[in-house]
Amino acid sequence: MNLKDFSRKIFVPAMLVGATTTASAFENVDFTRAAEATVNSVVSIKSYVKPARQRRSQEMGGFNPFEGDPFFEFFFGPSQPRQQRPRSKENEESKEEPQMRQSGLGSGVIIDSDGLIITNNHVIDGADRLEVTLNDNRSFDATVVGTDATTDLALIKIDADNLQAITMGDSENLRVGEWVLAVGNPFGFTSTVTAGIVSAKARNISSTTGYRSRQGIESYIQTDAAVNPGNSGGALVNLNGELVGINTAIYSQTGNYAGNSFAIPTSIVSKIVDDIEKYGTVQRALLGVSFTELNPQVAKENNISAVAAGIFVAEVVDGSSAAEAGVQPNDVITSINGNPTTTTGQLQEEIAKHRPGDTVTLSIIRDNKPLTIDVTLKNAKGDSGITTRNDVSTLGCSFKSVDDDTLTKLRIPSGLQVTGITDGKFKNAGIRDGFIIVDVNNVYVKSADDMKKLYDAIVSSDEYDHVMFISGVYPGSPRKVYYAVDIAQ
Repeated sequence: MNLKDFSRKIFVPAMLVGATTTASAFENVDFTRAAEATVNSVVSIKSYVKPARQRRSQEMGGFNPFEGDPFFEFFFGPSQPRQQRPRSKENEESKEEPQMRQSGLGSGVIIDSDGLIITNNHVIDGADRLEVTLNDNRSFDATVVGTDATTDLALIKIDADNLQAITMGDSENLRVGEWVLAVGNPFGFTSTVTAGIVSAKARNISSTTGYRSRQGIESYIQTDAAVNPGNSGGALVNLNGELVGINTAIYSQTGNYAGNSFAIPTSIVSKIVDDIEKYGTVQRALLGVSFTELNPQVAKENNISAVAAGIFVAEVVDGSSAAEAGVQPNDVITSINGNPTTTTGQLQEEIAKHRPGDTVTLSIIRDNKPLTIDVTLKNAKGDSGITTRNDVSTLGCSFKSVDDDTLTKLRIPSGLQVTGITDGKFKNAGIRDGFIIVDVNNVYVKSADDMKKLYDAIVSSDEYDHVMFISGVYPGSPRKVYYAVDIAQ
């Protein structure tokens, strides 16, 4: 028998047997139960903006926080030129309110039968109006309950009842290789269900790609379930139809699905929703260390031999939770509350599940010996108190919206005027009465609610330099003015 005959008789039948076994395994997987339990709990969300503000933003190079990323598309799809109404004397003299224009499309998940919906912050950010369409084609206007830019989550509400709320699952029970479904509205195709597996957990995109994300906390569930523009804010569910994540991002150089998608785990989602409902803003706990993931080079440079993976503490912030508990530079954190913490994503997820005042137990390697340390977590202000949305009053002023005629005259894309300056952070920074704020930290503002959202996002972020970088103008002066307002204290 020659080698060719041997191959035909031995290897080909073996391959056929393997293919038959694989096919049988796939035939036993039933996605229908999960799909049927989920589609009526996932909604379509359309965001609308006033065309005048939208047009000014385009003409003046307006800031789009998700535009131009070479690696990520956050499901609005590539920017497209919008048609504008032709200018005419009749249009200019018309007193009718200009019709809003759709600026984005995303998805959301009903988490309460009375109309509470969780979605991504970037889906609703900057919208003048939100329209939610249910799977049965009923439509409702939605109001924003609360947002958290750091995790890219938002809670909105529609005036409806007896809705089909999704069953909340536990993302911590997910295993790599487990089947999951992504449910959303890609490209506007409503109630679309795609299947894939959990490719990885606690994935930190930035540390993998070297690209710094605009989100502060990254601990994603990575899947290969196909998602595309319009899926953002939709549901990632297990085969029981339980919510295990909110679809948020894809890794792509084209803006469309290229094999990897990312979802915020319910371990984080549940806590963010609970905080917004109870307190109006997220209660963010901070550990207070600068760190890097342990690798062979770091281990060799610091004579670490007892462990091969972990979070290497490069610096401990003075006065932080970690400093008061006795964490030291060169410590290696290997777990928090018994949960392995060897990657950036795992560390961020474990801390994000807690509030200021909570105590966590760190398992640490110090001088190649194991050690446990209990740490009572603090907030960005350095205490364990509750942060409330009303803290924006510490700015010491009121705000007044700026009309479109004034914006056009001043040639600014958006504006919020400062009035009634009293003792507070704005006055300390040098801001005077009448100042018109154009943007805060590169985000346009047009209402007092915009300012509150930005304040909450900055004060609850996991960064230690809690500063508002403000640009704007004073009426009558074309010169742009810049201020830095420290809101950490």
